[in-house]
Amino acid sequence: MGVEDEFLFEDVDDEKTVEYIRNYLPQELKEKFSDDELYYFLDLIDEYYSESGILDAQPDADGYVEIDLDAIVEYIVKEAKKDEMGEFDPEEILFVVQGEMEYTDSLDKED
Repeated sequence: MGVEDEFLFEDVDDEKTVEYIRNYLPQELKEKFSDDELYYFLDLIDEYYSESGILDAQPDADGYVEIDLDAIVEYIVKEAKKDEMGEFDPEEILFVVQGEMEYTDSLDKED
């Protein structure tokens, strides 16, 4: 797969992730976040995973890696404010993070 194909694949995957998250959100939040904001949050989640070292963590005996959702939410809220994207309610962002996790879990179950 060439670099261009890889980017196209990532774009399609991001689209599917955003669609999944939008469907995961409670009714009152479904229209609250724009697609651009959801893509931005996905970028921040990826950034958090890269910078936190979570990707290098060793799984426990059951094969799981402990992920602190509150730390991801805190990171997103802090970075969004710093990037002047707005101030977001951590409780609402938690739904976005949980939706991303659910989507990732659904992909793992398909394999």
